[in-house]
Amino acid sequence: MKAPADATAPHGFVLSARGAEPEPDVGSDPMNSVLGKVRPILEAFTSDDAALSLAELVRRSGAAKATVHRLAQELVTWGLLEREGCDYRLGLRLFELGQRVHRQRILREAVQPYMEDLLLITRETIHFAIHDSLDVVYLDKIFPHRGLNAESRIAGRLPLYCTGTGKAILAHSPPSLFVDVVRGGLKPLTRHTVVSPGRLRAQLDRIREEGIALESEEIRLGYASLAVPVFTGGTTLVGALSITAPTYRMDAAGHATALRTAALGIGRSLA
Repeated sequence: MKAPADATAPHGFVLSARGAEPEPDVGSDPMNSVLGKVRPILEAFTSDDAALSLAELVRRSGAAKATVHRLAQELVTWGLLEREGCDYRLGLRLFELGQRVHRQRILREAVQPYMEDLLLITRETIHFAIHDSLDVVYLDKIFPHRGLNAESRIAGRLPLYCTGTGKAILAHSPPSLFVDVVRGGLKPLTRHTVVSPGRLRAQLDRIREEGIALESEEIRLGYASLAVPVFTGGTTLVGALSITAPTYRMDAAGHATALRTAALGIGRSLA
C-alpha cells in the first residue's frame, strides 16, 4: 500500500508521495540543504568587499572547496554572483530582487519626501531605520556634501542599544526585547557607549517619557544622533527617524520639532 504524501518514516526521513525515495529531513541541520550552503557564500561578502576569491569564499563560508566552486558557478548562472577575473562579486540580480521587497519599498516611498524636507531644514545626515533581531537596519539615508558618509549605510546594521534610532525603537518595544539585547551583550563601540543595563534602562525610560532619543558619540567619536519613533495608526511602531551631525553642530532643541513633525507626517502617509 502506498504511503500518504505526508507520512514520516523513522530515522528522520520523509517518504515521498510515491513512497519510494526517502528525502533527508534537513530541518535539524540547515547546512545540509542546498540553500543552507548557498547562504554563507552570499553572506561572506561584507559592505567593504568589491570581490572575493574562491579561496576567501571557502575560508569565510566554512564549506568544502569543491562545494563552494560548484555552487558559485550555479550562482553566476542565476545572476546572483558575477565573475570579475578569477574572483566573484555579488550580482545585479540580487539588487533587482531586493527592490521588490514590498514592505521596505512602501516604507521608503513614504519616508523619502519627509527625509528630504529634513535635509533641507537641517543640512545634516538623515536616517530611517527599522528593527530586525537585535539590530537596526538602515532602510534609507540621505546626506549633504558635508554629511556623515561612514559608519551607516543603506541596508547596513548597527546595534539597537547604542544608536539613536535603535534607542528610540527599543524604548517603545516590548520589555522582552530589552532582555534579549542585554542577554546578547552590550559591547562598547567607543568609550562613550552605554554598556550598563541599568544606565541603558534609565535612558530608555527617559526616551519613552520625552518621545525623543539623543545618542552622543556612542557609535562614532565626534558625532551625535537625535531620533524619534515612527508610528502608524498612532500605536504601531514601524521604525525610527534620525538626524546625525557632529556633536559641536548638533542642535537638539532646534531640530526636535522638525523631526517630530516629519515622523507624524510619515505615520499619516503610511496609515
